[in-house]
Amino acid sequence: MAQARKAPNKKNERAAARRTAVKTYYNYIGGEWVPSVSGEYFENINPADTRDVVGRFPLSTAEDIARAVEAATDAFDRWRRTPAPRRAELLFRLGEILVRHKERFAAEMTREMGKVLKETGGDVQEAIDCTYFAAGEGRRLHGFTTTSELPDKFAMCVRQPVGICGLITPWNFPMAIPSWKLMPALICGNTVVLKPAEDTPLSTINLVKACEEAGIPPGVVNVVTGYGETVGAALTEHEGVRLISFTGSTETGRLVASKCAERNAICSLEMGGKNVIIVMDDADLELAIEGAVWGAFGTSGQRCTASSRLVVHKKVYKRFSQMLVERARALRVGNGADPKTEMGPVINANAVAKIMGYIEIGQREDGAKLACGGKRLTEGEYAHGYFIEPTVFVDVAPQMRIAQEEIFGPVTAVIPTNSLEEALEIANGVRYGLSASIYTRDVNRAFHAMHEVYTGIFYINAPTIGAEVHLPFGGTKATGNGHREAGTQVLDIFSEWKAVYIDYSGRLQRAQIDTAQMG
Repeated sequence: MAQARKAPNKKNERAAARRTAVKTYYNYIGGEWVPSVSGEYFENINPADTRDVVGRFPLSTAEDIARAVEAATDAFDRWRRTPAPRRAELLFRLGEILVRHKERFAAEMTREMGKVLKETGGDVQEAIDCTYFAAGEGRRLHGFTTTSELPDKFAMCVRQPVGICGLITPWNFPMAIPSWKLMPALICGNTVVLKPAEDTPLSTINLVKACEEAGIPPGVVNVVTGYGETVGAALTEHEGVRLISFTGSTETGRLVASKCAERNAICSLEMGGKNVIIVMDDADLELAIEGAVWGAFGTSGQRCTASSRLVVHKKVYKRFSQMLVERARALRVGNGADPKTEMGPVINANAVAKIMGYIEIGQREDGAKLACGGKRLTEGEYAHGYFIEPTVFVDVAPQMRIAQEEIFGPVTAVIPTNSLEEALEIANGVRYGLSASIYTRDVNRAFHAMHEVYTGIFYINAPTIGAEVHLPFGGTKATGNGHREAGTQVLDIFSEWKAVYIDYSGRLQRAQIDTAQMG
């Protein structure tokens, strides 16, 4: 008896057709775009509209990482022997390519990451700036000379590349942060394997495609997509990888550091933050509000430098809080592709759960006052996205969890203070030390705060965000492990010092021994 045929499911057919039309991307290994050995893929979803599949990306394995490391190893000697000014020419060409494609790259980043177009344009611009800056260092990989303690002896120091570098990057700045790592690594003569965040692989692949177009040789830059627990772990643990540069959560960073320590690999970490804006009673309140709104809700609060604590002098506390709530309520939340949108979605469902959990903690456990926001937006245009209202807590005590722990979302806490000294104590009273700022018209207060706050970045009359690529970026305490990205200081991550001695005396000279005899 013939089996009855089921009626076609139109909904499933439409879903299948939509996925068939979705573009498939590949890993870049040894100069070729190749699928994972697993043959499997994961989908990249638009956080503003989860019905929109941005692309399918390789669900890679440790074997893919091994192939990429092998390709980087094969390319290393040729690349390190390429004169640095020639490497710089390729990076300058890369910068020109990024400029040409800036608008498209920004639009695609908004689609996969969610932040508004003006911010993704800034993300691409930061990659451009970093590329040009690193290219300039191709003729300035300075060492130094110094005098020897012995006669007829010359002493100097030169830089040499580290070797194979594993770069593990986050989703919130999916082109800028890879550039912070990739460009200095390349100019120093290293080859790299890049593992982008699984939420935003397209922006990093766009960057790598630009590297290919610029003529960077095969194997010098490799990219492998996939999940952190598989691909990231394999990269971190690979014996052939000399250096791991990681940006992400403090908890994951500690695991990366532990694995690197086991095999004596170099490890550079950029991790969390719980950043403070201090608003004194003499501050320009309109300016301080502008900074607080931009610092707290730019990128939907998903920045390690976000202004998640606002410590406000009691003389202006009530007025400042009212102004802040008014501005937060007025922010237009929506799809970042809409030019009218001021704040986009958060990245994924896990982020929603974490942020909403902290909002609950703030109300139920901490006992803070929810002044505005606090809800997930789910109706109408928000129905298929990860949208949360801009949220402000007031009357927050410094020891509350929402004032101590990194939320990484559109939530900020307003904390009253009686004095500058108390504000400084509050500012330093967290485990992180990335960024801080003060709003005041008093130069003495400003310099005193700049000196006393223990962070890697400090602003006066500006929010806690806005780093520029020619200055070092990084933090103290649980934010990092002492390294700095950006600026010329980043060269100390991606190069190692070699001391060189040239004795032209024609005889044996013994440092320390013969020097002592000369006395």
